[in-house]
Amino acid sequence: MLEDGLHDVPAGHTASVVTYLEMLSEAPERACADVPLRLQRVMRPDPDWYLRLFRRVGHPWLWFGRLEMARADLQRLLDDPLVHVHAVMEGEAEVGLLELDFRVQGQCELAYFGLVPGMVGAGAGRWMMNRAIRMAWVEGIRRFHVHTCTLDHPAALEFYRRSGFVPYKREIEIAPDPRLIGLIPEDAAPHVPLIRG
Repeated sequence: MLEDGLHDVPAGHTASVVTYLEMLSEAPERACADVPLRLQRVMRPDPDWYLRLFRRVGHPWLWFGRLEMARADLQRLLDDPLVHVHAVMEGEAEVGLLELDFRVQGQCELAYFGLVPGMVGAGAGRWMMNRAIRMAWVEGIRRFHVHTCTLDHPAALEFYRRSGFVPYKREIEIAPDPRLIGLIPEDAAPHVPLIRG
C-alpha cells in the first residue's frame, strides 16, 4: 500500500492510474450514429497482422502489453478459441481493434478496444461498444469487465461509465516507458512527456 503523498517515478518509466470497471448485467444499447463500418472476426490471427493493427490503434496511447509478449505466447493467446479478435472495417480498410477474452468461465474481459486516430470522435466508438456488449452477453456470461488508465484517451473512462461499466478498483502502474525500450517509436503519445534516465 502506498502511503499518502507524492512518490518519485524512476526516470525512463511511466506512471498511470489504472481504473477497473465491470458490468454485472447487460447494459441497454445506446443510440449511435449510422456509420459505414462492420466487424470482421479474425480466427487464429497471424501475430504479424495482429501487431500491425495493434500498433496503429494503440500508438497514441502507449499500448505495449502485446508488444512485450514473447512471440510464442502471443501465438498461443491468438490461437485460443476463447479469445475473439475482431477488426473494425471501413470498406476494405482496418480501422479498429476489438478483442474479447472469455478465458475465465462466466466472464468476458474487454481486453482491447480502440480505433485508429482518424476514426476517434465520429461515433464509431459507440457503434463498436454496442456490438461488444451484445457479443459478450450473448455468450451467457455473468460479468463483463475492462480497465483503462490515465495514458488512454482522456474521454475513455467516462465513455466506459456511460456504456454501463461501474468502477470498482484503482491501481498505480509504473512501467518502463515503451518508447525508450524500442517497443514504440519515440514520437508516440506526445501528451506523455518522455523523461530519460
